[in-house]
Amino acid sequence: MREFSRTDRVAQQIQKEIAVILQREIKDPRLGMVTVSAVEVSRDLSYAKVFITVLGGDDDKTKENLSILNEATGYIRSLLGKRIRARIMPELRFVLDNSLMEGMRISNLVDEVIRNDNEKRGDEAQPDTKSDDGEA
Repeated sequence: MREFSRTDRVAQQIQKEIAVILQREIKDPRLGMVTVSAVEVSRDLSYAKVFITVLGGDDDKTKENLSILNEATGYIRSLLGKRIRARIMPELRFVLDNSLMEGMRISNLVDEVIRNDNEKRGDEAQPDTKSDDGEA
């Protein structure tokens, strides 16, 4: 089993702390329900990509939330610096994590295909009263 690398540990710590910061410290009323789904840290720890999901928002609201967070990166980074003892505090960039929405979309498509398939099977089975060998 592979040991966690330093960047993985730092990413995990940043994810946990940013989630708390967004929940407790950021008081912007325009900010919706934002969840930190993942953090990717560059190998040299100078950059961190923070993946977020915005729950229950349309595209415009999601974009607004993203820009609010990216405008607040300096403040969030300074709060992060007080919580995490690190020589280098990575530059933060918030990006939208579409995996949750994409997963839901694919799941809905699969459900629809199954439903259509069952309806077609139901239609074919009803009017045909013959058995498989051709006798009535």
